[in-house]
Amino acid sequence: MSEAPKVPGELMPRGVEWGTLALISACYGAWCVSVFWLAELSLWPAVLSTAVLIAFHSSLCHEVLHGHPFRTKALNEALMVLPLNLVIPYGRFRDTHLAHHQDERLTDPYDDPESNFLCPKVWAGLPGWQKLTLRANNTLLGRMLLGPLISQVCFMIGDWRLIRAAERQVISDWLLHIAGAVVVIYLVWLSPMSVWVYGVAVYLGLALLKIRTFLEHRAHEDVHARTVLIEDRGLLAFLFLNNNLHIVHHMHPGVPWHALPRLYQRHREAYKQTNGAYIYRSYLQVFRHYFLRTKDPVPHPLWQKDM
Repeated sequence: MSEAPKVPGELMPRGVEWGTLALISACYGAWCVSVFWLAELSLWPAVLSTAVLIAFHSSLCHEVLHGHPFRTKALNEALMVLPLNLVIPYGRFRDTHLAHHQDERLTDPYDDPESNFLCPKVWAGLPGWQKLTLRANNTLLGRMLLGPLISQVCFMIGDWRLIRAAERQVISDWLLHIAGAVVVIYLVWLSPMSVWVYGVAVYLGLALLKIRTFLEHRAHEDVHARTVLIEDRGLLAFLFLNNNLHIVHHMHPGVPWHALPRLYQRHREAYKQTNGAYIYRSYLQVFRHYFLRTKDPVPHPLWQKDM
């Protein structure tokens, strides 16, 4: 396993990160403008802008769970009290994502909560229609169209099992989420945008997020070579708060979003060597390669357990 480049002290946060706090405030403010004002002027542009803001809010949730903008966890989590996407409790996102950061388990069909691979034995036992659906889900177009539904169904099934097993933290996270979702739905109900139309915006927002997660990780023997670099500096990189520099984030999860590009540029060759040149120049290149083509097989190609 390669040694992580050292992070210069000036790139690590000290005190309140006012820029990140301003982005969170701006996201909520823009959401209100989109749902209450723009929706009255022109509905479908409002749906698209709301979808972008829902995706951006998820990127901010990711920043918060890694310890930003405050040094106090309770203050950070209070900022995420309103679940704009309605379907994913912040607490469950936090816990599953932090479990995902155990890098030695990346892509593990059982122990990585964010893996898109299946155990080959499980795959072999699936009916044909499920195999066809999951293969389609491994194209970028399929991931955007089908991915939000597939991942939500799998997530809900897993959490329902935990709730039935009386996992208190999971139950607490869902109760807090439901309370926040009720507030969001009530606000939407007060607005010119109907609740079902807001549901369309939610799905579109989740589809946007699938662009980021589509190829973040690959099956590889080397732990660090499993994580991608997408050298994009455009609008999608900002929407995802530079999480396209994913190997940099995984090696330094405490570094804030705005410092990731500088850290990458200082050690660019080291990161490229570390991740086995698993690199794309831009999201445009990703679309060109995989919009209609599968990137990976669904069964984990290196899986040896239970075989």
